[in-house]
Amino acid sequence: MASQPGSQPTAFVRKASGLRRDVSLLDVVGLNVSNMSAGAALGLIGYTMILTSTTVGVNLVYASIIAWAIMIPEVVVYTMMTSRISRTGGDYIWVSRVYGGFFGGALSFMGYTLETMAYLALIAFSTAIAIGAVGVQMGNMSMLPLALEGYLPGANLLGQFVIGVLVFAVLIAINVLKPKLGYKVVSIAVIIGVIATFVGIFSLMSAGTTGVQGYVNSLPNVTYTSVSLPPTSPSFDLGGTFFIMPFFAIFTYPWLNAGPAVASEIKGKGTLRYNVVISSIVTLIVVTSAFAALYYAGGYLFVNGAFANPTMVYTYTFNFWTLAMGVSSTPIAWFIGLGWILWNVAILAYGIIVLSRYLFAQSFDRFLPEKISHVSPKYGSPTIALLVEFIGTVVLIALSAYFYGTFYSLFGAIVASMIYFLFIGIAAVLYAFKNEKGGAKALLSTSGVLMAIVFAYLTYQFIAFPSIWGGNYIAYGWVVASFIAGIIIYQVSKSYYGKRGIDISLAYKELPPL
Repeated sequence: MASQPGSQPTAFVRKASGLRRDVSLLDVVGLNVSNMSAGAALGLIGYTMILTSTTVGVNLVYASIIAWAIMIPEVVVYTMMTSRISRTGGDYIWVSRVYGGFFGGALSFMGYTLETMAYLALIAFSTAIAIGAVGVQMGNMSMLPLALEGYLPGANLLGQFVIGVLVFAVLIAINVLKPKLGYKVVSIAVIIGVIATFVGIFSLMSAGTTGVQGYVNSLPNVTYTSVSLPPTSPSFDLGGTFFIMPFFAIFTYPWLNAGPAVASEIKGKGTLRYNVVISSIVTLIVVTSAFAALYYAGGYLFVNGAFANPTMVYTYTFNFWTLAMGVSSTPIAWFIGLGWILWNVAILAYGIIVLSRYLFAQSFDRFLPEKISHVSPKYGSPTIALLVEFIGTVVLIALSAYFYGTFYSLFGAIVASMIYFLFIGIAAVLYAFKNEKGGAKALLSTSGVLMAIVFAYLTYQFIAFPSIWGGNYIAYGWVVASFIAGIIIYQVSKSYYGKRGIDISLAYKELPPL
């Protein structure tokens, strides 16, 4: 406890976190790559593209490269700040120490803690959809209801809910009982997912246009020619390609915070310094190569035409995974499908670990009840934080399924993270001017400014086009309510501990123990 009768109250609940320094380079890169959700992006791209006004000129290869390039300032910010402040909770610690507990704590609570619950609920749905789509692709049409968006006729919402919750519950149990195994699950799942992605790339390139044409022409109600865009359609339009940037913001390149969030558990300074850069480059290679193979085999006109075709997207769940499976032999198709499913499992497994660390860190500061930072002496895991995470995510899965009828209702909540990342950029600038000198000061402050500009643009895109990026009363209500809740929680906690002689604002003036 923070204080005992007759002793002077201290800023923190205890002298050490209780977490163990067991995370290797492979573990943390696996955690970061899972965070960047390449597998889910390759699986859900069709459900996004079909909502845009046109797919003409939207080049996903160029979009991937541009999206990665504009996130380089964020890579610099996270790399530099992690090397300077390597604490559990990562950017929550930086933001709350720059802005204070009232604003910084509420901002992080909104921008990552509660938003991640919404994202994990989305991925739980995506896991069920992947299982259904793999079954359909392998010839079992009875699994089509699992692969359909919730608002479509015939969708099996109950099945998606049950599968999502069961997978999530198993992963929570692993992290409670064997926290080190939780990291290994992420690493193994993402390794198989990456291998399956490159097997899919090889299958597409080996099949070529002839193989894709044969597969598509074998499907009822569509032909390769009827699906393709007109031959005069341009293959690249800068405006249209920039318009799809929020898709990459939802899934991939901004999500660099998993490694920093477990920084106090990482073994080795080299791992601490390079994990963000390595993870970003690995994700760039995986995502860009997959979209390039899609265009190489299918041709730009067919691929973008398919993304705009309701039959291809909704009946045949057209995406990188399903096309790669379609042109492959049965054993290879099964492996590709397994990789797609395991990508989603890896994302859920990463989220469980990282979100529990944010809850832990916020509890350690007494922003949240200090019981949440309890670490089981038997298992070495933050058991109460994991339980809170499980309950919150399951509630969101149920709300999005049964009150809105689609997992896409969760997309709009991600605007909270875009706002959060904007303020992380500003926090980096303020930190640099206060604590850095010379070249480091210039690099960190410049990167922070550029990062803030990028996320201001992305925030605008999310709000300006709600029909594409999931803007709805559930998503936006969740964002606003979570920020207000953060402010109320801070004030209640400050009052509660103040009556016991503890000023929790002092915790935000110093770094917590490792």
